[in-house]
Amino acid sequence: MQISRPQLTLVDQVYEAILSRIEAGTFGVDARLIQEEIAESLGVSRQPVQQALLLLRNEGVLTSAPGRGLMVAPFDQDKVRNLYEIRASLDALACGRAAERSSVRAAAEGPDYIERGWQAVKKNSISDLVSADMAFHHFLYELSGNPMIAETASSHWSYLRCAMGAVLMIGRAPVEIWTQHEAIIQAVIDGNAAEAERLARHHINFSAVTVISNTDSEVQADHASDEKKHVLI
Repeated sequence: MQISRPQLTLVDQVYEAILSRIEAGTFGVDARLIQEEIAESLGVSRQPVQQALLLLRNEGVLTSAPGRGLMVAPFDQDKVRNLYEIRASLDALACGRAAERSSVRAAAEGPDYIERGWQAVKKNSISDLVSADMAFHHFLYELSGNPMIAETASSHWSYLRCAMGAVLMIGRAPVEIWTQHEAIIQAVIDGNAAEAERLARHHINFSAVTVISNTDSEVQADHASDEKKHVLI
């Protein structure tokens, strides 16, 4: 079965291209984004680039750069912690309802989403991993039968995708994540709502702890580097 993907407008395509570069670390934190350079690299005019950058700024992925222009927003641990807290509740609700309402569809279509994820793990591609992860969770939102879950979650996804990029570059995290996904979809297939909810909360909490602990390590490394420079001076 082919997993359907909606057609994107030009602005959507540019938005996705920029966000994918941020996820993969091509545009790092504090990196200034130059409209002309992005437009040239993507082979488009400046207008869709400008619109995409403004969307990303409104979502908190980008922030105003000193002087003028936009740059990748600094990582905000409190914001990530708060967003994952919301996601834990939303995903637990989605998985519980999916188990109650859509176990047959989960059995028919779920394995394709899991296979797509494992293929991304084998490729070790951040963009493929993030795309597969998003597709899996949106599938669960669909299975829940409650369209408000996806609508509520949608405003957080762009910022969380950047956090996910950080998680998916850490050791065996991709393997652990897709092992957890397999367990979640199996609980949904089994119609075990309580177990599906428990596994969903565990999964989101694992992601949150992995992201935050990783950024803690990066901050400490930066401080150590700064202190070393201080001593050398």
